[in-house]
Amino acid sequence: MKVLTFDIGGTLIKFAVYDKEKGLIDFKEFEYPKKGRDGILEIISSQADIYEFDCIGICTAGLVDEKKGSIIFSSSAICDYTGTKLKEIFEEKYKKPVWVTNDVNAAALCEAHFGAGRGYNDFICLTYGTGVGGAIVINKQVYTGSNGLAGEIGHIVTHPNGKKCACGAYGCYNEHACTRTLVESCMKININYDNGKKVFEAFNNGNSQVKKEIDEWIDEVVYGLITVTHIFNPPAIILGGGIMKEEYIINEINTRLKEKVMLGYRNVKVISASFANKAGLMGAVQFALERVENDI
Repeated sequence: MKVLTFDIGGTLIKFAVYDKEKGLIDFKEFEYPKKGRDGILEIISSQADIYEFDCIGICTAGLVDEKKGSIIFSSSAICDYTGTKLKEIFEEKYKKPVWVTNDVNAAALCEAHFGAGRGYNDFICLTYGTGVGGAIVINKQVYTGSNGLAGEIGHIVTHPNGKKCACGAYGCYNEHACTRTLVESCMKININYDNGKKVFEAFNNGNSQVKKEIDEWIDEVVYGLITVTHIFNPPAIILGGGIMKEEYIINEINTRLKEKVMLGYRNVKVISASFANKAGLMGAVQFALERVENDI
């Protein structure tokens, strides 16, 4: 069984081939196409045209109708992407099964079966980058709700009348706790602190101003996790995104969260995701294989 797997994120499109014997091979990254939707379709076709495969698994940013394999809503970051029928387009072109899911749902599925979630039947997964994505895992499966859209934890309102979110609302967790917001704050200190890695280099070099921004941002992260913990009472919350690999971040989140939740909820464990930039790809493979095996 060979699966072509794509991860359509906010800044990059990732690709790999999954081989049952070899795992993920031929990993590639593509810069985000300026042409938006049409550029995405071209990149997928460019790889599907040159590989033999049995099916395609795609994970993507945005709200996804998994049954139809289409994009219900995407922010303006991806031009003309809303309404794109990925499954229909590529099944018609290649006559092979195509499965599409949300990128964070895919990452959660990957962690559940191969990563930090292997020891848990249930957990919450969040990823922090250009926004905040969420997924709810119950019995090793992603819970998607009545019409497939559950888990949009990034749109909990933590700051009424706060920053305007891409969804149109104000004060979403997505805007106040994403890594992008931390980076933007640190760039006011030094224009060169333009990504999470550089921010933490400054922190590790003893920059007190950067530490102040990081500590304030950690509080923003914890505000949302308090709500998540009280609603779901999960044994674990798995946090993804490059910045969540930093030991200081995870330790501080655990400490502050336990200080702020009610007594009966303090057993929750916040842990860093095991998979880095290939979690979505592997999750999309798992999503596709489960459906092929169950003949969905």
